Amino acid sequence: MNLEFKKELPIIGIILVPFVYLATIWNELPETVPIHWNSKGEIDNWGNKLSLIGMLFMLPVLTYVILSVISKIDPKKRMSLMGGKLYQLKFILVLFMSILALFIIYSTKSQTISSPSFVFVLLGALFMILGNYFKVMQPNYFIGIRTPWTLENPEIWKTTHVFAGKLWFVAGLIIILGSLIFESAGFSKVFMIIVFAIAIAPIAYSYLKFKSHTKKENNL
Repeated sequence: MNLEFKKELPIIGIILVPFVYLATIWNELPETVPIHWNSKGEIDNWGNKLSLIGMLFMLPVLTYVILSVISKIDPKKRMSLMGGKLYQLKFILVLFMSILALFIIYSTKSQTISSPSFVFVLLGALFMILGNYFKVMQPNYFIGIRTPWTLENPEIWKTTHVFAGKLWFVAGLIIILGSLIFESAGFSKVFMIIVFAIAIAPIAYSYLKFKSHTKKENNL
């Protein structure tokens, strides 16, 4: 057996878990199932149970395929420099998507979300993990804070990702704590504000660092 394929087997196993679970409860599911809930945990959309299969492909399977392909098609091959870190990141993201898929399938079966805050806790943990990986992420065209200024200068890429990593880690911690303290319906607005902030702040930071770097070069 190919060594690289053997290395992928644990991740493939994680991908298959939601499919196996769905297969075991398939006959128990009605033809029309809930497929979306609002911030209060109330069902607000229904669909055919076949849509659950599509959801499984959109979550863990698509995540795995994208992360497996991008390192091979990266024209500068810089993602390969992450080595084992890239594999770990793929493992974690696929695990996250599979857990999310399991939670959705279980909620669909029971037609209720027993713990709406679980999704926020899961997302908060993901932000903390991604924040930790930002500092080792090499310049590439697919993952990370990909602005014209970070892609232009490796130094700006590095400083921006160190900043973003700290920001995402703290934001993830705040999301976890907030979701455990406040009701999901009210906290969902705070969550959206936090997500907007951690998306915009690194972009602005990379621009300011680029302007500062350019100014220093012009003064030399």
